[in-house]
Amino acid sequence: MSEHDHEPSRTRVPMPIATLDDPHLGDAAKHPQRIEAIVAALFLVAIVLIAGFGVAYWQNWNPWELGGTLGGGLFLLGFGLTAWGKYLMPQGPFVEERHTLAGTPDERSSMAAALVERSTVVVKRRQLLFGLFSVGAGIFGLVALFPLIRSLGPLPGKSLDVTDWRADTLLVDSNNRPIRRDTLVAGGIMTVFPRGHINDDAGQAIDVTVLIRLPGDQDIVTKPGREDWAPNGYVAYSKLCTHLGCPVGLYEQELELLVCPCHQSMFNVRNGAYPQFGPAPRPLPQLPLKWNDEGFLVARAGYDQAVGPGFTERTTT
Repeated sequence: MSEHDHEPSRTRVPMPIATLDDPHLGDAAKHPQRIEAIVAALFLVAIVLIAGFGVAYWQNWNPWELGGTLGGGLFLLGFGLTAWGKYLMPQGPFVEERHTLAGTPDERSSMAAALVERSTVVVKRRQLLFGLFSVGAGIFGLVALFPLIRSLGPLPGKSLDVTDWRADTLLVDSNNRPIRRDTLVAGGIMTVFPRGHINDDAGQAIDVTVLIRLPGDQDIVTKPGREDWAPNGYVAYSKLCTHLGCPVGLYEQELELLVCPCHQSMFNVRNGAYPQFGPAPRPLPQLPLKWNDEGFLVARAGYDQAVGPGFTERTTT
């Protein structure tokens, strides 16, 4: 074996250059223009459906309209892309017999440029389809941002700090009936709302309050400074658990404990609804009460702190 057997071949081999008429890049379909028109039509309908989903989401249309527009748009976009790849792309695999290449730097640069050109030549032949697909994908990308724009809604501001309870606001039950001295028996419990806010969102979400009548007819002092907050044994607390906002709707009469059924937090109603058990981190806010001149129970003032669980912008503890 001679020393020249280990040297690379210096045979000059022409570098293949990708061109639009390269037979390797021919269309798989017999009628490429027809397939291109069909794929373009699929992309156009997909664009319309995806844009329609954006409108439906923004306007809060019916669920079947949301699902139909989004599902149809994505299906047609994917179906068109699949048809493009199956019928309008080179099918391969391609084998090209060649000698060992040991070209000059210029030849290697030409080869690299040819490979880059070959990877883009098919797209250049289908600029219309590529543009339509890009438009459809771009619109879907914008529509996908809608939950970040619309679903989060406006900033809460002070809405979580303030309820609709005000001084002299009349307490009413779910049937809009005011509360008299004999409405509840000793040990009784009921849910009350500020008058005029029974069925609105705020009434059901943050104003909802639980009213309890403790045994005896004397005023109840739950904490120092609240000497006149619970007249004749009537005491009221926010119904929103300070753990996760669940409704505190159960009452253990003998132990005088309000109970959250979700995670079993328990609040003693005689000592300011301080949590006796469970994950609740703080007492339930108490609503100060009084009797008006007509003998109905009204709020002496609104809640002195935010109701419900903690949040990042809470100004009270």
